[in-house]
Amino acid sequence: MPYPSPNSYMKEDIRLFVAAALPGALKQRLQEQLERFRHPAIRFVPEANLHLTLYFIGNVPRQQLEEIEKTLAQVAQRHQPFTLAFACTEPGPKPRHPRLVWARFAEHAAFAALSHELTAALAETLPKQQKAIPHVTLARFRKDKPAPEGLPTVSSDAPIELTVQEIALWQSQLASPHPVYTVVETFGLG
Repeated sequence: MPYPSPNSYMKEDIRLFVAAALPGALKQRLQEQLERFRHPAIRFVPEANLHLTLYFIGNVPRQQLEEIEKTLAQVAQRHQPFTLAFACTEPGPKPRHPRLVWARFAEHAAFAALSHELTAALAETLPKQQKAIPHVTLARFRKDKPAPEGLPTVSSDAPIELTVQEIALWQSQLASPHPVYTVVETFGLG
């Protein structure tokens, strides 16, 4: 079997997104809340895949990677670190027709500004302005089973915070039963 030439690697598309990594202790606290969501139609996200979503780029040619990294470095420099306060774990994003379970954090102006600038800098066409909701996807509903009903909203007795000091460019490789995420590069805020 012939090996692909080095140039062929540059031609393939890669699937990318921008997110903030979570500290291990926060991942554990959020996963503890999932015990209330055990159901055959719910598939938990592996702990290694948990992240704070900022912007999903999608499939891009590998040769655009350097340009995307340069853009992210510039955007990161213009934003200061910030701390998000946990609101609750609940089905979402639409309460009447949820498709996942997420840990939602309270709205924060710094998160919204960062998310908006990432969208403006990375989107091929600027989508309609949507409210940026800071969240971590903890589980997804299976498509092959009826959606569960009557799921709870879970808050925390003790405060839970997430300090965002850097953002990262992640690569997503589709696999079964879960995608494999790899951090390509990190960018400090400020």
